[in-house]
Amino acid sequence: MISYKSSKNILKKGVIKIKDEKIKSINSLNRVSSSNIYSTINYPTGDNAAFDGFAINSKDTKNIKKKSNQKFKIIGSIAAGVKPFKKKVVKFNAVEIMTGAIIPKGFDTIIPIEQIVFFPNKENAKYILVNKKITKYNHIRFKGSDYKKGELVVKKNTIIQPNHILAFKSLGIKEISVKKKINVLFFSTGNEISNSDNIPDWKVRNSNNHYIKNLDKNFLFNFKNGGILKDNHEKVFKYKITKMLKSSTDIIVTSGAVSAGKFDFVPNVIRSFKLSNYFKSAAIRPGKPILFAKVKGKQKAIFGLPGNPMSSAACFRFFVYPYIENILGLSNEKPLKAILKNDFFKKKNYTRFAKSKLSTTKNGKIVVEILRGQESFRIKSFVKSNIWTLLPAGKTKFKKGEIVDCFFPNHSNSTLL
Repeated sequence: MISYKSSKNILKKGVIKIKDEKIKSINSLNRVSSSNIYSTINYPTGDNAAFDGFAINSKDTKNIKKKSNQKFKIIGSIAAGVKPFKKKVVKFNAVEIMTGAIIPKGFDTIIPIEQIVFFPNKENAKYILVNKKITKYNHIRFKGSDYKKGELVVKKNTIIQPNHILAFKSLGIKEISVKKKINVLFFSTGNEISNSDNIPDWKVRNSNNHYIKNLDKNFLFNFKNGGILKDNHEKVFKYKITKMLKSSTDIIVTSGAVSAGKFDFVPNVIRSFKLSNYFKSAAIRPGKPILFAKVKGKQKAIFGLPGNPMSSAACFRFFVYPYIENILGLSNEKPLKAILKNDFFKKKNYTRFAKSKLSTTKNGKIVVEILRGQESFRIKSFVKSNIWTLLPAGKTKFKKGEIVDCFFPNHSNSTLL
């Protein structure tokens, strides 16, 4: 058995390599950029109006005296999305302009519609009245004031989010290079596991399969269901691994049959292959029997997770997912810091992943309560939880008021913090 810290080091050394691919930027949600992405245009693409109002030439107002009105002749109207007119502009001309419309030549400032006085009246307006000096460039969005052509939009190794896609579409970025999505092949194990809804008391519903399957959109991988391996399926599993080595599958993940029991065949099968990186059992709870192996000479990896639902969930969150992030070139996930609401005791030499409830106080402090029911078979406390608290080895008692590290269960902290 090795420490959690040592197991993480083995995972880093055993990272597999994957290829890049080009995809449409509008389909890139939750993909990881494999190169820097730059703007192909100036944005805005032209000087345009920030408000509905009237555009004038500011020079025409420099001699306006206080309490006197200067008439500006209305020579047209421009809506957003309409090609600006090319009328000849003379002194004391004005043009009605809508937000986003390109400002025609001859005009350099905008008076917002709320400040406009019409003459002779609003219904039959032929002029607007200006009674003060108007400064240049009021309420104008300048060409390239947000993005210059060639300016960095998204860095390499960034998880693409909806705000990035908005930028890609606005800036005309049609395709981007991303890391290939990792293919995870998942097997449940054990004669007791069933896909049926109606089962006898001695059977267990296949919940681990569905839990991990429903993480795939948030956790940057493609889920493939390998089915259920029975207690006598040692040869079947070996065949599945052999087949996987020649397929598009990147990682095999199993749930169950990984400990030291009579029917726990997973470790023996995996050890029958040539491995370059391997560990079996880590000083963690839940999830102590966890196994990892990288196949020697191949860009393939295998995880053996315990069968208990909470052990499987914790091990996927703290071993498989960080491994996937490393493959994708993402920086180390940072914990959310929170104030512990209650005392908690654990074994000194074990790292503990505790089902917890995150909340905020009236004055905005982030606090976390470690819930009752931490046993690996208990689902109720997991349903009530919204965060994992990671309590490191080397310490037995964690006191109320201490600052502890927290990790979201269904999303990477990297996408939410």
